Amino acid sequence: MAGKWKSEELEPGKVLETTFFRNPVGDSPYPFRATHLDGRRAPKVVLSDDPRIRPGVPTQVRIVAVHKPERSDRGWIQIEYVAARELQLDGIYLDPMVTRKLQVLLESGLNILLDGPQGSGKTTMVRAIARTLGMDFVFFNCAAVLDATDFMATIQVRASDSGAPVTDFVSTDLRNALLAAVAAPARRFLVFLDELNRCPESARNALMPALDATRRIFDPVTNQFVSIPDNIQFVAAVNRGRQFSGTFGIDAAQLDRFAPLQVDYLPITAEVDLLQKRHPDVPKASVKRVVEIAARLRKSEELGAGLSVRATQEVCVYLQHPLMEKADDGMLAELLKSSFCGRFSGRWDDATSDAGVAWRIIEQALAEQAKKRK
Repeated sequence: MAGKWKSEELEPGKVLETTFFRNPVGDSPYPFRATHLDGRRAPKVVLSDDPRIRPGVPTQVRIVAVHKPERSDRGWIQIEYVAARELQLDGIYLDPMVTRKLQVLLESGLNILLDGPQGSGKTTMVRAIARTLGMDFVFFNCAAVLDATDFMATIQVRASDSGAPVTDFVSTDLRNALLAAVAAPARRFLVFLDELNRCPESARNALMPALDATRRIFDPVTNQFVSIPDNIQFVAAVNRGRQFSGTFGIDAAQLDRFAPLQVDYLPITAEVDLLQKRHPDVPKASVKRVVEIAARLRKSEELGAGLSVRATQEVCVYLQHPLMEKADDGMLAELLKSSFCGRFSGRWDDATSDAGVAWRIIEQALAEQAKKRK
């Protein structure tokens, strides 16, 4: 619906839809601000102080009052929360039930654990959630953690002015986020603990009080425990399976600090649609062929690992380039040999390796696709 609302059209009690963002006026009693109602420009700024509002999430609202309706340069529209629309992520596919569960957990402030195969898009999904909800996204790589204190600070050695070695604590992104959250309680931070099961269990235990009702963590810089403010929410991700080296088990007590969610690779149709939007110059039929072969590899019981969604994305990058224009079956086979087989152990021409098994599956799939086109 195009155009702009008139003040007289917006009577108290009217229910509309809008998307709020953080009010840039820091000292305003209304922390949430919008400019449109039902897709039409509002005649005045739309404000609310309802704590149930989530920035970036389309929300049903009810008009409470239109202040100074006679003035075209002053006043505001005050609203109240009615209901949030189901979470929608642009450019990201999520199973509808997983989406609903995520929305409930995010609004409840619970810690979330995403358990899914390597390369299924967990990091991309969490980044998109933070953007949609107007939260600050903080990425923390748990694989780099060796000791309990590494979550908050790392010890680095540098040369002093005299040349003598000096040991310093370097604050991590997690610690920086905690300090920023304390300084700006109106902001919300989504801390993504990637590869949680790649740090040793003894180090991971340092997070236990941070993830339960205690909500605190030891800070080696100040040599004391610090509280974690309510505007910090944690989402962790793990890759589990025999194909992952250097991983550690997560015990029941640690799992109990999270609400677990299982995620998986995209369905074929969803992955095709997503890649088509990102690479509109690649024929849909070509994208479909690539994704169907990827799906075969992901379902194979012979392979010791899954196939990342980055692999299908990479093939599309090749296919959209002028050098690969009008790629035939032979050229596509070469692209799959590097982008798909290259992600498995061994070589494509070694039938005893995972890469060799993948190449056999690819050759068979290409032959079946060619037969269908005849």
